Amino acid sequence: MTTRRRPLALLIPVLALGLAVGGGILYAQLEGADRGIAPVDSTSNFEITGVQVDVSAANAEAARSEGWRRAQSLGWKMLWARTHNRPLAEAPDLPDSTLSGIVSGIIIEQEQIGPRRYIARLGVMFDRARTAQLLGVSGFTARSAPMLIIPVMTSGSTAYSFEYRNGWQRAWALFRTSGSPVDYVRTAGRGIDPLVLNAAQTRRRGRGWWRMLLDQYGAADILIAEVDLRRLYPGGPAVGIFTARYGPDAVFLGRFILRVANSSGEQAMLDEGVRRMDGLYRQAFEQGLLRPDPSLVILAAPPPPAPEETAADPLAEEAEPATPTEPVPAAPSQTFNLQVATPNAGAVQQAEVSVSRADGVTSAITISLAPGGTSVMRVTFAGDAAAFQAALRAQGWAVQVVNGNTLRISR
Repeated sequence: MTTRRRPLALLIPVLALGLAVGGGILYAQLEGADRGIAPVDSTSNFEITGVQVDVSAANAEAARSEGWRRAQSLGWKMLWARTHNRPLAEAPDLPDSTLSGIVSGIIIEQEQIGPRRYIARLGVMFDRARTAQLLGVSGFTARSAPMLIIPVMTSGSTAYSFEYRNGWQRAWALFRTSGSPVDYVRTAGRGIDPLVLNAAQTRRRGRGWWRMLLDQYGAADILIAEVDLRRLYPGGPAVGIFTARYGPDAVFLGRFILRVANSSGEQAMLDEGVRRMDGLYRQAFEQGLLRPDPSLVILAAPPPPAPEETAADPLAEEAEPATPTEPVPAAPSQTFNLQVATPNAGAVQQAEVSVSRADGVTSAITISLAPGGTSVMRVTFAGDAAAFQAALRAQGWAVQVVNGNTLRISR
């Protein structure tokens, strides 16, 4: 019996090719370039979505311009009716010049352009500072503590969150949070996000790991937005069962069901599900249910106890000569993370200057710059957390404890 042996020189290229292909597969699984969806920049503007227009004109451009003009007028009435909880017919009319001054943008959700006709579903964004005066309301609203939102989607009996791109994650990324009193902390789903914010993590109840995650993402508690997507057959009717949960214990807040006739309407159903779910979280906040869990707060180490005072002997004081007083040691320095709303680049510099002027602050550096959103500063302070908060209040800041050494300041 003869045994044939393949030459070693021929096996080496095959092994090298196998390692290269295997390494590429592992790299793709861990470092997928298409993973994650960056959330939109939610400014403090008022937003109205789903404005339907159907306009005919002499040409396509004129029809589109007229459609946008009507969308501004109808969007204003919808905003007024929503703010005052009144019928749309009671909303006052505004001239086009006034509307042009308060409208900050038009969002094209869906449009069809013909030679002489324009059919579209649009969104209208209104400048909060200018529009609030016409609405008769304050330009600022009360916000909840920062809540880390984790969207979980179940499809085909498999639950996933940021493991790969999906329509539920996209719907939350494109949702503008400025009109909601809930302060959502959204992540893009890149880097280590799929490893630490996956669907399995939402079912863990241990507080230790949650404390680390909340401190990492600058949040005070967790919101879990679930959707169970069920399809009758590929491309056919679909049903979405949406469930809102809160906290590491996944406390049930509410549930609703949406349906679409075919797969082409699935993304629109998920977008509507986000808006409906924000209503559940908004209602829970108004009822006082969205309170940060005290067990998630990272407590700072208590200060060492002060030495006990002993009664001094008056005869010993007279006998001993006076000695010079020893210098009091300086308080140990601590590092804090400050979250501050920065509508523009100038606000970032103003916040840095104001914080650096506080007594006891040795350094204030912006580590996360977000013009139009919330920036984060890392501040070194000679003293404890109570003294640091008092120093910030002396500079005119309102201070809110988010988690451990993470604070949120506002004017």
